[in-house]
Amino acid sequence: MKIRLIGPTEQLKGQRLCFVIFAICLLARFIEYFLIETDKTAIGENVFHKIFGIVILAAALKVLDLKWRDIGFQRDGSVSGILKGMLLGSVCFSLSYGLELALLALQGAPSHLELYISGFSLTGSQIKNTGFVFFVLCVLFNIINVWMEEGIFRGLFIKTLSETKPFMSANLIAALLFGIWHIVMPFRSFIAGEMSFAAMIFMGVGYIILSGIMGIKWGLLYRMTGNVWIGLGDHLLNNTVSTNMLHVISPNGADELQIVRIMAAQFISFVLVLIIYCRKRGNNSV
Repeated sequence: MKIRLIGPTEQLKGQRLCFVIFAICLLARFIEYFLIETDKTAIGENVFHKIFGIVILAAALKVLDLKWRDIGFQRDGSVSGILKGMLLGSVCFSLSYGLELALLALQGAPSHLELYISGFSLTGSQIKNTGFVFFVLCVLFNIINVWMEEGIFRGLFIKTLSETKPFMSANLIAALLFGIWHIVMPFRSFIAGEMSFAAMIFMGVGYIILSGIMGIKWGLLYRMTGNVWIGLGDHLLNNTVSTNMLHVISPNGADELQIVRIMAAQFISFVLVLIIYCRKRGNNSV
């Protein structure tokens, strides 16, 4: 899984380009979250910076003389890979939803599941959209989301950084950047007065750790399969079903233990993927 660049100068150029791309995309993310605030419009999702990121990624591939298949977007096995990733996510989230319901029941708050669309919020879901168009838009916007994030953080970053670094080092760097990518959400909640500074720091560190673990997991899947499809499928299910579609309703409101649900599911899937990776590595197959 190496980029066949011409020499050390070109390799360094590729690595610098990765960090430049990250900085540009992060700036675009801040602009949309704080200035445009597309998620507060009828669109209901900050999707423009993701489209922008795909355009930037396509331009970077041109600069590096690469094709989409070179960073893991091969056509062969795409459908089966996505389905395998969604199966992985479905199994792990079934367990975490069960855990969430059990914890609420133990607290004397019997709960149930409801299917509707809401934007992901650190302070809980508040608007219920049940129209078919909202489900279609949710899936569409999240396809754009995972295509951009898997393409940049796994496909481009890991592949480029692996040119001069061991895979695990490249994966950890990409995962750290992926974690930093997500701190914009608690930061905006702090600026909006929805959480204290201490809560912002706590949530920010938590996001870096949680998103970092998810990034490492998807990076391992990328390494084992040579493509982004399984990670993309798992990522898509996480973003659509567990955070935007299937909600746990208790007497205290919606999704009060959502973070527990997500952390449990991601920890379970991370352990499973890590075990498989270690076994394959022991057999010298990755």
